[in-house]
Amino acid sequence: MRFIGLKSCDTCRKALKSLADAGQSPEVTDVRADGIPAADIAAIISTFGDKAVNRASTTWRGLSDAEKEADPATLLATHPTLLKRPAIEVEGEWTIGWKADVQAKYLGA
Repeated sequence: MRFIGLKSCDTCRKALKSLADAGQSPEVTDVRADGIPAADIAAIISTFGDKAVNRASTTWRGLSDAEKEADPATLLATHPTLLKRPAIEVEGEWTIGWKADVQAKYLGA
């Protein structure tokens, strides 16, 4: 299991704690410290399209209108904190966010 998130993100912290409590120990990538590998950006965009970009984030609000017009892959490569978090990959299958359906998938709840 690979977990792409942000260590300062409350949702990511809750998700990691829940996963640890369930006996999971994901390989964690911090988008601010580590960036997002290009192959992962491509896989996330091919799965979720522009839904992978968090348009409610502080980073998004700080972008110019011209920057907001860029394609999702360019946005995530340039501003990795725009990724809707967490992004979790298991055996090539991706999820984003930490809503009930994602929690059920990984926690068996």
